[in-house]
Amino acid sequence: MSERYDVLVVGAGPAGAAAAYWLASGGRRVLAIERKRFPREKTCGDGLTPRAVRQLHDMGLQDRLAGHQRFDGLRSIAHGITLELAWPDHPVFPPYGYVVRRRDLDAMVAERAVDAGAELWTGAEAVAPVVEDGLVRGASVRRDGATERVDARVVVVADGANSRFGRALGTERRRRYPLGMAIRGYFESPFHDEPWIESHLDLRDPDGNHLPGYGWVFPVGDGTVNVGAGLLSTFHGWKSVNTTRLMEAFVATAPQRWGIRAETACGPPTGGKLPTGGSVEPKVGPTWLVVGDAAGSVNPFNGEGIAYAYETGRMAAAAVEEALATGDGLALHGYTAQLEKEYDLYFRVARAFVKAIGNPAVMRELTRVGMRSRTLMEWVLRIMANLLRPDELGPAEAAYRAVERLVALGPEP
Repeated sequence: MSERYDVLVVGAGPAGAAAAYWLASGGRRVLAIERKRFPREKTCGDGLTPRAVRQLHDMGLQDRLAGHQRFDGLRSIAHGITLELAWPDHPVFPPYGYVVRRRDLDAMVAERAVDAGAELWTGAEAVAPVVEDGLVRGASVRRDGATERVDARVVVVADGANSRFGRALGTERRRRYPLGMAIRGYFESPFHDEPWIESHLDLRDPDGNHLPGYGWVFPVGDGTVNVGAGLLSTFHGWKSVNTTRLMEAFVATAPQRWGIRAETACGPPTGGKLPTGGSVEPKVGPTWLVVGDAAGSVNPFNGEGIAYAYETGRMAAAAVEEALATGDGLALHGYTAQLEKEYDLYFRVARAFVKAIGNPAVMRELTRVGMRSRTLMEWVLRIMANLLRPDELGPAEAAYRAVERLVALGPEP
């Protein structure tokens, strides 16, 4: 007989581990399964913004984070201009971030979920949902060469951007929403412990043409830097972009002081695609929810996914807890209501913005104008990192609200 859990979490990355932590902390019997074994690599920029740091602090990981590379803001570079922009003061989020390799970060949060009482199986893959009477009752799980049935009252789907398990339940990405693609690698560098992450806004292809995206250099603090480039699918010809060649072009044009070159590479770069802007639907079924990258929760403005993975995992846990406590499966829809409240209009604004910058000439002109004004770029940082203050209406908040009202009145981008 299969053991019965309150919740089965498919995937123990940021979203799944966060959901498992919050549910286990509330006394629920939780099993999280992860296809790979920790520590494992993951294609990512490794940067934790103040939004992500706040979630990790709430999970009690302050001391663990303190041993990693802290940064105080963003160094933005474009058109020969460099601006160092500190994270803004905020009543909710701290004015700093961290760079933590995903192989360390994901293991750290998964361990925290186990400490809270969750059970974790690594090297275990959910190969198919178990469906009875039209309801998902768990999953068939393969581990150690054998397949077994795992029963659960609710399933949280957190198996990443490709989400095979989600697609088996009928989830699908809205094709009109922007898709991100990124590539990154690690390089040895004498400036591995700088207190700034660096963003290059005049990204170009190997032929020198401007592209709607950015390159980055994130100091890891362990002798290496995380270097990469990200693009959006909102420009003509994006499918023909060779990301390996794009990475080579960015490495060739990055500031020489970083020491980024073929000889200092720690290995070949890796890449992937990211559904953004809440693009995956549906997010809730009668006995299941989809979170994190599996739900397309990446911020279109900047490609940030980790913070939204933690946040959606936490929101899902709250909805699942209410459903289990009350016996009312409809309570799961509180998750979609919370998503709409927190992200719907913000993501609409972001989708409209990235559609506009799909024209490389628009992207070039916006960055040219923006980089001439520190104040304007500080506003942009607040908006794109989703760090607007809820307790006051400053210039950045006022500018954003004006754009928000226009987008709310217009057709869906």
